Amino acid sequence: MIPKIVATPIAPLALPEPRIAPRRVAPDVVAAALPGPGRDRLAAGEVLVVTTGQQPGLFTGPLYTVYKALSAIALARRLERERRVPVVPVFWVAGDDHDFAEANHTWFLNAGGDLVQIVLRERAADAPLVPVAREPCGPDIVAALAQLRDGTPETEFKAGVIAWLERWYRPEATLADAFAGALDSVLGPRGLVVLRAYDASAKKVAAPWVLKGLDLTLSDGYTPVLVEARQGRDRLQREGEAFVTRRSGERFSRAQLERIAVEAPDRLSPNVLLRPVVEATLLPTVAYAAGPAELQYLQDAVPLYEALGVTRQLPVPRWSGVIVEGRVEKLMERHEIDLAAFDGKPGELEARLVRHELPPETVATLATLRSGIEEQYGRLLASVVKIDPTLERTVESARNAALAGAQTIEKKLVASLKRLEGETLVRQIARARAAVYPAGQPQERVLTLPSFLIRYGPALVDALEQEVARWAGAS
Repeated sequence: MIPKIVATPIAPLALPEPRIAPRRVAPDVVAAALPGPGRDRLAAGEVLVVTTGQQPGLFTGPLYTVYKALSAIALARRLERERRVPVVPVFWVAGDDHDFAEANHTWFLNAGGDLVQIVLRERAADAPLVPVAREPCGPDIVAALAQLRDGTPETEFKAGVIAWLERWYRPEATLADAFAGALDSVLGPRGLVVLRAYDASAKKVAAPWVLKGLDLTLSDGYTPVLVEARQGRDRLQREGEAFVTRRSGERFSRAQLERIAVEAPDRLSPNVLLRPVVEATLLPTVAYAAGPAELQYLQDAVPLYEALGVTRQLPVPRWSGVIVEGRVEKLMERHEIDLAAFDGKPGELEARLVRHELPPETVATLATLRSGIEEQYGRLLASVVKIDPTLERTVESARNAALAGAQTIEKKLVASLKRLEGETLVRQIARARAAVYPAGQPQERVLTLPSFLIRYGPALVDALEQEVARWAGAS
């Protein structure tokens, strides 16, 4: 049975007014896309595109990666229907990214419902910051796959999910290629174009626009251009007629960087602000499906579009949501709580709900005790102040101590309930929190799709696609 899917909107969805005309996409850009029906449409003639993107992640990364892609698919379908021109959804795989600490791990829920992290390996602190497009999965990927296989429940779907990941996440494959292939095999048949922006053909077309970024200086004093140098991918700062890397201190003339752009364009890349500008030059992008952070930095990139004379693709919020499994839904219904209840301080919800598990007679007696303390000490205080007003604070202190004693008894009773062994309420809450707010973060930012596909099969992707289409007005 497919679990409940609850939308958690980032912002109201407002589609952009037309600002660009359909056009053909350069063959070298099309060549960087993985084969499939989407690429065929991209190459067929004048089109518009809806884009989104993400740096590669282990086993397709967190759920929001898939939500971005589904958002682009749904928005493209709606815009195509409204504009009556071909609109193609494109996922930009940011393989230039060098943040290995973001790409080297993923999280899943094990057979017992506990949160587990898989870490491929660590990169040495002094190692060059190599783009993940050239970072092989390596032999460690075998153990990572085994950890997912051994830790998840046995279901009818498990063998197929593991086989899907094994097909792409191979020791000789780069993390970027593995990510792109795995994502494409799930969403390519649904029309998504998975564009390997790090591919040599796309880099060649992008290089002239990346070079234009050398004439721009950001608020931190650096250009929005990076070059792969001795210490890996490195920011460039202009010093007179030269450009100097931030970490290694290497100096490049413009002529040297122009030669790199021709001979080894994979060594040049845009930073996070220049990247969407370059994307807008390569693709006739009508909208970009963005997450919360992207909505902010895409606004920060506006001056770069203006400086380079590029028409800006307008950002729209992607779909956001939570997969609420049956056991979590039952817990919420039983205790009349919503998803927000799991996003509190550690132990807060547990204490509140465990308190509700106290026997009714105990709760009633404690309430009567508190009420009696307040009432009797109130009467005593009225009598005492008539005799000796200086004793008022003494009586109040005694009352507060008595109330504190009642509270201590209640706390100890709650603690005793928490210590009960077995599948207690506290354990149920902990598992529910791990499912919807793992590690204190929204589910979509932590858990990976394969762990849910193992439980619910490919029909879950169908259900998510339908939910996102409904949100986009494309159903």
